Amino acid sequence: MLLFLPFIYGCIQERNKEDEKEVVVFKHGKIAGDPEPFRRLLDQFEKENPKIKVKDEILPASTDEQHQFYVINLEGRSTDFDVLSMDVIWVPEFAKAGWLRDVSHLISEGERDEFFPGPMEAVTYKGKVYAIPWYIDAGLLYYRKDLLQKYGFSPPKTWGELIRQAQIITEGEPELYGFVWQGKQYEGLVCNVLEYFWSNGGDVIRGREIVVNSIENVTALRLMRDLIVTYAITPPLVTTAIEEPTRYIFGNGRAIFMRNWPYAWNIFEREGSPVKGKVGISTLPSFPGKESASTLGGWQLGINRYSRHPDAAERLIKFLTSYEAQKTFALTIGYKPTRKSLYRDRDLMKEQPFITGLYDVFMKARPRPVTPYYMMVTQVMQPEFSAALSGIKTPEEALSSVQRQIEHIMGVER
Repeated sequence: MLLFLPFIYGCIQERNKEDEKEVVVFKHGKIAGDPEPFRRLLDQFEKENPKIKVKDEILPASTDEQHQFYVINLEGRSTDFDVLSMDVIWVPEFAKAGWLRDVSHLISEGERDEFFPGPMEAVTYKGKVYAIPWYIDAGLLYYRKDLLQKYGFSPPKTWGELIRQAQIITEGEPELYGFVWQGKQYEGLVCNVLEYFWSNGGDVIRGREIVVNSIENVTALRLMRDLIVTYAITPPLVTTAIEEPTRYIFGNGRAIFMRNWPYAWNIFEREGSPVKGKVGISTLPSFPGKESASTLGGWQLGINRYSRHPDAAERLIKFLTSYEAQKTFALTIGYKPTRKSLYRDRDLMKEQPFITGLYDVFMKARPRPVTPYYMMVTQVMQPEFSAALSGIKTPEEALSSVQRQIEHIMGVER
C-alpha cells in the first residue's frame, strides 16, 4: 500500500494544479474543416499562460440561433461564458445594450491601422472598440476566365461592361446564364443590394442621416431589376436563390459571372470540378466614375461584460487575433485574416495564393449600417428590396417605404 502513496499524492497535486487554474469559457460557432489546428492553438495559449484553461463551447450552426442565445443569456447577465464570437452586424447592438466590455485599451491607435478598415469600423461604437476583428469575408465577382479570354475581354470594371460582355458571350454560348447572384428575400439580398448602392455613391445611413431614398440608390436598384427583365443576362430564378444554388450553377459551368463569397473558390478548384482552372476573381464592378464596394462579412471576438475572468479573457482574444494565430488559421483552415500585413506574408502567398489575392476585395469591404438597430433595419429592407426585384413595387416606391420605416425605427424627426 505504501508503494502507491507517492503515486496517489502526485495525482492529487496535479488535480489541485488544475483546480487552481482560471477557466475561460469561449463561445463560438463550429470551426470549418478540421478542428485540430484550432485545438492546437488553444493548447499553445494554455502553455504560454499556465494559470489559464480554455473551455471552448460550440454554438448551433445557425447564426440566428447564435444571436438568440447571446441575447437571452446576456440580457440575463449570464456569467457562464467569457469570450464570444460575433457576426459583424451584432457588435453595435450588443455594445449599446451594455453587454460587452470596452476593449479599446487592447488595440492602440497604431495597431488599428494594421486591420482592414471595414472590420475596424464595424467593431467601433461611439468611438470605443468593443471587439477585435478575427476573420473577414466579403462579396466578390467570380468569372469564367477561359470564356473572357476566348472573346477577348478583361474582367469588367463597370456594371455596363459586365452587361455587354455577358450579352456577347451568351449570344455565342446560348446555353449559359450571363450573371447569377443572390436575390431571395433574406440577409444575403441586403448584402447584394448594398454593393450596388455603394458602387453608385449611395448609402443607407450617413452619419445620423437616413439617405436610403436617393437617386443613386433608385438607379442602382433599377439596374438590378433590369439585369433580369431588360438585359436578360440574369435568370428570374435568382429572386429565389441564396448562395448555394448560384454556386452550384456557376460550379457546373452554366454561368459566365457570379457574385458570391470567397468560400466557393476551394469548391471550384477540387478535382473533378467542371470549372477547375477556369475561374478568375475580381472586385465587383461599379457605376462609371464610382468606386467598387463589397459587403463586409466575418466574425469578431468580444468579452462578456459580466465575465468573472476579464483579464484572462483579454489575453485570449489578443492571442487569437494576433498575427501568428491568424496566420495559422489561414494556412490550416483557410480563414481570411483581418490583418493587412498577412497578405504579404511569404508563407501565405506560397501556400494560399487565393487568400492573398483577396487584398483589394477586402480593402473595399464596407460594413452594413453600423447601428444598434440593424436587426430591425434589415427586416425592413429585405421585403422592400425583394418587392422591387420582383416587380411588385417600383424602386422609387420600395425605397420611399424603406426610408419612412427606418426613420421611424431610429426616431428621426421628419
